[in-house]
Amino acid sequence: MYKIKITLLFTGIICLMVSCSTSDKSTDFTAENLFTQGIEGPAVDSEGNLYAVNFEHEGTIGIVDMQGKASLYLTLPNGSVGNGIRFDRDDTMYIADYVNHNVLFVAPGSKEVNVYAHHPELNQPNDLAIAPDGTLYASDPNWKESSGKLWKVTGEGFELLEDMMGTTNGIEVSPDGKKLYVNESVQRKIWVYDIDKQGALHQKKQFYAFKDYGMDGMRCDNKGNLYVCRYDAGEVVVLNPEAEIIRVITLKGKKPTNIAFGGKDGKQCFVTLQDRGCFETFMAEFPGREF
Repeated sequence: MYKIKITLLFTGIICLMVSCSTSDKSTDFTAENLFTQGIEGPAVDSEGNLYAVNFEHEGTIGIVDMQGKASLYLTLPNGSVGNGIRFDRDDTMYIADYVNHNVLFVAPGSKEVNVYAHHPELNQPNDLAIAPDGTLYASDPNWKESSGKLWKVTGEGFELLEDMMGTTNGIEVSPDGKKLYVNESVQRKIWVYDIDKQGALHQKKQFYAFKDYGMDGMRCDNKGNLYVCRYDAGEVVVLNPEAEIIRVITLKGKKPTNIAFGGKDGKQCFVTLQDRGCFETFMAEFPGREF
């Protein structure tokens, strides 16, 4: 009796391990080196098209169809180079322009690039998050000083929310719009804030800290699980709202810069890889919060 139970248990563990190793590895979505090492800012519009910055050359935005075919979408003017991209509910594209200290925008159905907000004292607007009410937030790292700032962005300009942080990078809002997550790449910490009705931040606390490797972009699914790109580790780590690791996806590349949700049901994840200049993909259990 005991031998049978042990055998069954052992067999179950083996099956579970095989299942995990199969489902928790990414596959290629595009060919390598279609994008530069500056590939960043994956975002999906309402039609399911996938975008990222720096297609073939710096200062461009590429578009990728659902078969993984990439092409040039537009070239940014005035020497601008993009980083994070987000879409609002009306399909307006917002682009963090780290060279000229802007957040740019492209109206739906247009390829004309305009300035949404500008601030000359920014280090470099890096990653963007957009709340359910349309409020934009931007991380602003100073890589040389291992420091950073956090901003709220409106058509009126940039509003400083916090100064003298660590190297602010990945940023995301919870599905209910009540929490803002910001990570510090060099310090390996993720912070969480409460968001009030005016979009201001309160009650900052440490959400999670890693012991090794860096962090880059982050996204939430519609259950509030946070997908964290682990730069140099070649992983996407999924943390639930209680800050527990519930899944680790092993990537082919080692330097993931950001992640977005898309596909037919919003469950397909697209990860930009700096060291491969391409997208990798895997399936999530739940759709992204914006689907």
